[in-house]
Amino acid sequence: MGGNSPCASCKLLRRRCAKDCIFAPYFPSDDPHRFAIVHKVFGASNVSKMLQELPIHQRADAVNSLVYEANARVRDPVYGCVGAISYLQNQVAQLQMQLAVAQAEILCIQVQQEPMILPSQPPQPAATATGIMDEKSGFGGLLHNNVLPAQYLNFASSSNVTTTHVDSLKRESFLGHDMVS
Repeated sequence: MGGNSPCASCKLLRRRCAKDCIFAPYFPSDDPHRFAIVHKVFGASNVSKMLQELPIHQRADAVNSLVYEANARVRDPVYGCVGAISYLQNQVAQLQMQLAVAQAEILCIQVQQEPMILPSQPPQPAATATGIMDEKSGFGGLLHNNVLPAQYLNFASSSNVTTTHVDSLKRESFLGHDMVS
């Protein structure tokens, strides 16, 4: 700011704000808390050294990162923003587990609700002599003729194992909350 109104750092440090003050473009006088928290965590001297080592076009991003990390360090002095990242990663993993359990339950319900129609005649071969599937002999033809592909028949016979596994997953506890409905 140089002259008229000292920047937030010069005001906090009670010094005269020079024209070439490295803090002035990034810590305006109308937001003193921004510099105060960075100064508390990193120190004015360290921040000044970091900014002087960076090219001018990267300094604004560096200041924003310092402010973010300083705020995170005030909330969590040990881990800072790494603690927040770790917490969010754990939350994502738990939600992915819950989604997998829900998808498995949906699949079990769909398989149980589909009528098992056994073929009255043996299914046609799935491939022609050239090895290319056509519409009538491929899986599409089997589904349209009310014949289930072999993978459905195999899954239906092992559905007790799948249901047992899903039930055991539902009983697992996520963050102290029991998943059993």
